[in-house]
Amino acid sequence: MTAPRPKEITLDRTRRMLVVGWQDGHLSEYGWRGLRASCPCAECAGGDENMGRPPDPREFFKTDSPGPRNTLNEVGLVGNYALTLTWGDGHHAGIFNWAFLRGLCPCPQCFPSQSSV
Repeated sequence: MTAPRPKEITLDRTRRMLVVGWQDGHLSEYGWRGLRASCPCAECAGGDENMGRPPDPREFFKTDSPGPRNTLNEVGLVGNYALTLTWGDGHHAGIFNWAFLRGLCPCPQCFPSQSSV
């Protein structure tokens, strides 16, 4: 089965959220702090030896800490399979493919244990 694809992508600067409406009808709202903490690039993941380690979903439920590092300035498409995010500190190396991004969804349906975080 292929990963769902986004139907609509919105950068909500007021709420500091990336909002993704998926083709299957699901809605994901990602806080910027959680997205930055989940960046899959080698620099953010801690080097090659840590690549492939799953991100900590609890980052999406921590208090946002404004500042350049956690400020999402721009969202761009990478072909037809992913997003690249440009942060206030200039970082833009992470490629969030659709399956990875959907797997990060912090909603109660996708991450039911969030109430215990």
